[in-house]
Amino acid sequence: MRPLAFVDLETTGATATHDRITELGIVEVDADGSVREWQQLVNPGMRIPPFIEQLTGISNDMVEDAPPFEAVAAETMKRLEGRLFIAHNARFDYGFLKNEFKRLGITFRASVLCTVKLSRALFPEHKRHNLDSLIERHDLHAEARHRALADAQLIHQFWQKIHVDRSSDDIEAALRAQNAHPSLPPHLDAGFIDDLPESPGVYLFYGENNLPLYVGKAKDIRQRVLSHFAGDHSAAREMELAQQVKRIDWIETAGEIGALLKESALIKEMHPTHNRQLRKNDEACTWTLVDEGEGWLRPQLRALADIDGGATNACYGLFKTAKEANTVLRTLAESHNLCDVLLGLEKAIPGKPCFGYQLRRCKGACVGKEPYAKHTVRLISALVGLKLISWPFAGPALIREGAEAHLIDGWCYLGTAESDDELQAILDARRPRFNRDTYKILSKYVSKMTPLPIRANVI
Repeated sequence: MRPLAFVDLETTGATATHDRITELGIVEVDADGSVREWQQLVNPGMRIPPFIEQLTGISNDMVEDAPPFEAVAAETMKRLEGRLFIAHNARFDYGFLKNEFKRLGITFRASVLCTVKLSRALFPEHKRHNLDSLIERHDLHAEARHRALADAQLIHQFWQKIHVDRSSDDIEAALRAQNAHPSLPPHLDAGFIDDLPESPGVYLFYGENNLPLYVGKAKDIRQRVLSHFAGDHSAAREMELAQQVKRIDWIETAGEIGALLKESALIKEMHPTHNRQLRKNDEACTWTLVDEGEGWLRPQLRALADIDGGATNACYGLFKTAKEANTVLRTLAESHNLCDVLLGLEKAIPGKPCFGYQLRRCKGACVGKEPYAKHTVRLISALVGLKLISWPFAGPALIREGAEAHLIDGWCYLGTAESDDELQAILDARRPRFNRDTYKILSKYVSKMTPLPIRANVI
């Protein structure tokens, strides 16, 4: 029999990259069947929240004089090294230990077995597989729930119990299935991996009650999905996502462009909780220039939703908020000696110069000491790096990827078609509004665009 280590940890919270271990409990089982137990309080170097104190019974006073993890790291490694790491919801315990060792510059790796997954495989007729359910179902003896060694002992008891109640063939089959995909969250059926395509597209993670958690794009859906679960021990966001995901779907595309466009569209449609960057943003805006006469062009902030994509040649910058846009304009004013009054950043007071002129930054266009036209030349020079690319076609255009054709008009993504009928249906549908994320994607692929032919059978 392979040497085993039944492990349980108590911690200050649920995030491995931030929270710390407060107690270690390990039950070692050697190849000859001999058993050793070890329990160790750990000073986490941070306060234990009151609700965690209440849950575990481990108080800040109890760990005040306990050694830090670095003082017990060697002993912990000695007890785990070369053993199969067995824990209930093993990703949690394994992730915390990996991060504690990582802080010390030590790489910790082990073969991992999750008893939540094992219970699901052996007893699929039951819905609940938490430790309390296992205690009740298998008549396990709990001395002190939510203390590290006591919970490790319960996991050991469960291991012993299944070797009495189930055949060795059933157990081996369950172990083989789990070992084939050791990184998957316990809530997911490992069988879905066999269906994951190795092609471009988007994938969708769902939580409880089909709540959209995350939408991502990939050149290889299978590889990208599995990478989420391989990396969750070092990234708090990945670990949180792995704990929440209950279901995964995907949509294949002909190429990377289609995946990017589909990802952006789905995020704005579904508002997944873990996608913050590409969510719909009604505050998104851009600068345009208003002719005030006598050579004076004044920047005016406009919502992107009000912009005609075909008129982007008169737009400067893509900003998430008006605050961001004004911050950029103030920076340009300072670096190009522009007038805050003429830029609309400061209220004009008749006969008085702007504050920048008093600081000898503005050249006096606000009080007639510089011609408006000269100020305008500097303004346009300052804005040139922010200028949006003009829509280069008189009408819609196509980007072809394999059998798919992405229909674009005025930087708006209208849809993807594989036939002329689908293309016509897209053209007849309501046109979406201009948005910053689609523009950023499409502006990189102008060279791949071709004008939509005004004829039948274009696909």
